[in-house]
Amino acid sequence: MKFLASLIALFSFNLFAMNNEHEMDKIFAGFTGTNTPGAAVIVIQDGQPIFAKAYGMADIAHKIPCTTASNFRLASVTKQFTAMSIMILAERGKLSLDDSITKFFPDFPAYGKAITVRHLLIHTSGLLDYEELIPAGTTKQLKDKDVLAILKKQDKTLFPVGSKFTYSNTGYAFLALIVEKVSGQTYPDFLKANIFNPLGMTNSVAYEEGLSVVPNRVFGYAKTAQGFEPRDQSITSAVLGDGGIYSSVLDLVKWDQALYTEKLVSKKMLADAYTAHSAGSDFAGSGYGYGWYIGKEGGTQHVWHYGSTCGFNNRLERFPAKKFSFIILTNRDEAGVKELGAKIIALYQK
Repeated sequence: MKFLASLIALFSFNLFAMNNEHEMDKIFAGFTGTNTPGAAVIVIQDGQPIFAKAYGMADIAHKIPCTTASNFRLASVTKQFTAMSIMILAERGKLSLDDSITKFFPDFPAYGKAITVRHLLIHTSGLLDYEELIPAGTTKQLKDKDVLAILKKQDKTLFPVGSKFTYSNTGYAFLALIVEKVSGQTYPDFLKANIFNPLGMTNSVAYEEGLSVVPNRVFGYAKTAQGFEPRDQSITSAVLGDGGIYSSVLDLVKWDQALYTEKLVSKKMLADAYTAHSAGSDFAGSGYGYGWYIGKEGGTQHVWHYGSTCGFNNRLERFPAKKFSFIILTNRDEAGVKELGAKIIALYQK
């Protein structure tokens, strides 16, 4: 009821809210229209949504507009949920972050003995990029288990394990498989039982074609010389651990707020997740925690992640000390969400 009340309050006609709506409409002007892929955005301050709106189309062909309840493919924003699944299992004593991956995959080649769960979480494993190793002529979508099979055929890492950061989708596919090995549940079922249901994220799902349905599904697009064309799936879209969750901005508010509590894991574990365990990352001025980029902006801790995949471009940013967050979900390639986020910060953190 409290959450519903906050959404009702969101649309009260005070001057401040209307001024911000006008400014936000200008920021997202490029996402409007019946032939344009859209966006959904929400801004949260002190536990309350202070702006929430959707723009453009979720499905251009059928003229279905985006709403704040529309479910976008999160792409790499998924990684924070995969990391949380591992943290939940660690706190329950089911695994250690210092366990070698060969504990879970005994037939993995010897080079895996030095790689731990923690290395996977913070992208310092050195595992080769599975996307560069897909056999030529492959037409069937890969799944997480196929990623493992591909890496079992390799005999080396990119660099000595733990010596540097290299962003690794491979590592997060492995983490999803570890969740399955340890819990005895499928990755989608574990998420549902241990994260989505407890938080009331009733429309979020790790999507498996033929096994699950995405309610209020948004479809992806790419801009071409002829206009926007469907680009919803690729050969890697069925790999779940690195990017397979669908969710809405309304569901993600519940996730954001849970991260201020101990509903899922202890504050000690959350603090560990928000620690930059890698010396650097692929973004200047930031390190990497457990499923999050970690840095500072204006002297304040800044934790965030982007998501970019076939037809989708997303961003979730949090400033825990200020109790300020925003979420941008879009259904087009290269939507410029980093720049959109900077404009939101400038508007709301004057």
